[in-house]
Amino acid sequence: MKKNHGVRQLTDNPFLNLYEIDAADTKGKHFHYYFASRNDADHIKIRTKTTKPEGIVIYAATTEPEPRLVLLRQYRYPLDDYMYELPAGLIDGDETPALAAIREMKEETGLEFTEYTGGSDRYRRPYYLGPGMTDETDATVYGTVSGAISGALNEDTEDIQVFLADKEMIRQILAKEHVSMRGAYLMMLFLQSEHAFSFLEQ
Repeated sequence: MKKNHGVRQLTDNPFLNLYEIDAADTKGKHFHYYFASRNDADHIKIRTKTTKPEGIVIYAATTEPEPRLVLLRQYRYPLDDYMYELPAGLIDGDETPALAAIREMKEETGLEFTEYTGGSDRYRRPYYLGPGMTDETDATVYGTVSGAISGALNEDTEDIQVFLADKEMIRQILAKEHVSMRGAYLMMLFLQSEHAFSFLEQ
């Protein structure tokens, strides 16, 4: 039974738009279903059937004998509150995820990022963020950081604090703070890893 009988764009915003699907349920009854997308009407995934990532999340560790994980405490407008998360951002134009990670890490933290390419590529493929409300996919980029923390390149809309978090700090954050879902799972992997990237070998 056909469940999608057409989709139309309801808003016109350069960053995120609302779409309406003329949908049908399992009994053939029609209803309207809404989702958000960063893509224009020609490139929403309901039409392209691709998983090309719109963005990245960056799992970045220091090169110390006891590595620390780069975390952000960032103000998020929909919450009117601060949230702990990993550095992340959108892929610009023809950037690869790795190039986007280098740029975003510098802009958000001031740190220099070097990609780690070991382990299985299954952990680098794009995954959906929340398919009940958006078609967005993000890829995870892994690597190490060096240099000094700086907020000099933050945009005016970004209210960010940068932390190099050891395992004890991460445990406390997971127990008490607002945390993004993808950030939480990557923090959990960091806690369970013998070295910063050992889980990529699984």
